[in-house]
Order: sequence, then structure tokens, then C-alpha cells
Amino acid sequence: MSNQFDFKQFSIRQDLCGMKVGTDGVLLGAWASGGQNILDIGTGTGLIALMMAQRYPTAYITALDIESKACLQAQINTDLSPFSSRIEVIQDSIQHFSAAHQGLKSYNCIVSNPPFFVNSLKSKGNERTLARHTDSLSYSELFRSVSLLLSKNGMFSTIIPAEYVEQFISEGYIFGLFLTRRCFIRTVEGKPFKRCLLAFEKQKPSQIETLEVCMQTSKGAKTQWYTTLTSDFYIK
Repeated sequence: MSNQFDFKQFSIRQDLCGMKVGTDGVLLGAWASGGQNILDIGTGTGLIALMMAQRYPTAYITALDIESKACLQAQINTDLSPFSSRIEVIQDSIQHFSAAHQGLKSYNCIVSNPPFFVNSLKSKGNERTLARHTDSLSYSELFRSVSLLLSKNGMFSTIIPAEYVEQFISEGYIFGLFLTRRCFIRTVEGKPFKRCLLAFEKQKPSQIETLEVCMQTSKGAKTQWYTTLTSDFYIK
């Protein structure tokens, strides 16, 4: 895998970070609703923070990660981007950060590509383990922290495996966060849903916007939905 991934307006170096550039991050960064003050939980390489900075030219982004090498990587990528003045990289756990900032600061947009492997085998690399497993950040802890930091009319957007959707939504309800948008994603036509993009708010919606999409046709071509969603980022 290459140590650098080039997008239209920025590049991601990924030699220091446990998690590399992946489709999940690109999907979330291109889909999530933004705001003036954005928090990216578990920023990793800084990919989603940079995508949100590109999409929302007046927004200020806090990019948070618990892992020191990820923060260094995100800082390098931010410094080399056109958006460096609007992104602050902070090393901290979201649990500690939310407790320290409760009542002092709120965000009208929170995004997170969270750890999602539950009760599964762990990889040998510690950084990758932290990034991929819920041991360091359970769904309950994530929603608790989001509920403390999300503004009254703000939106929390995330992406998780399709098989965890119901469990994840239920955790949100416990902390007063209601599903408002969901997008089920197949990687290839005819295959089961692989991922789901979800958006939550503190206000219960009158209806939930639901979409079912596919990234590739059975012949391997990108679908119109996927092409349109990512056209501002992918070079080809």
C-alpha cells in the first residue's frame, strides 16, 4: 500500500498511522452534513477533517485522536493542506475531552468513523487495534460523549457495518440522540449491504430519510451515486 494518497485538493500521508485511507472514511467525509464548528472523533490520518474543511470553507474543525502517531500524521497532513489555519489536531480520548469541555464548548457537526469490530480477533499492530476495535471506545461511550458536545440543533454523522445498525441506533436513543438519516450501502450490485451511513440529532424527526445505494455495478464500474458523491475528491 502506498504511503501517500492524493486527492484533488490535498494529499494524505499515511506512513505513521495504524489506519490507512479507506472507502469508509471517504464515504463519510463526502456524505456528512457540516456546520461552523466541526469535531472529528478518531481522526486518524486527518482524512475526514480535511474533507469537511474542503466542503465547508468557513468551518473550523477539531481533529481528535487518542493515539500519538495518528495525531502526528494528521498534523503533518493538515500542515501540508490549504486548510491548515482551520484545523486543530488534539491528542486526547473523546471520553476525557467531552468531560473537560462539557458546558464550555459545543459543536453543530460531529463526525466519526468509529472502531467497529466487536468480539473479534485483534490485529498485532497496537495502533491498528486501537483504531479498529471498540475496546478503547464503545458505542455507549461514543454516544455519551457526543450527547455532551453536540449543540441543540447539531448533527452527528458516522459509518458502521450494516450488521451493527440496530444495536448502534438503540445506543443513540439511550443518550437522547435520534436517527434522522440513513444510507445503506452495497459494494457491488446484488450483494448484501456492507456499510451504513447514519446521522443523528437531539430533536426527534417527523420522518427518517432512508436510502439504499450501491458503489459498483456487477461489471465493476462506479455507479452514478458513488461517482457524484466523491467527484470533488477522487482524482479519477
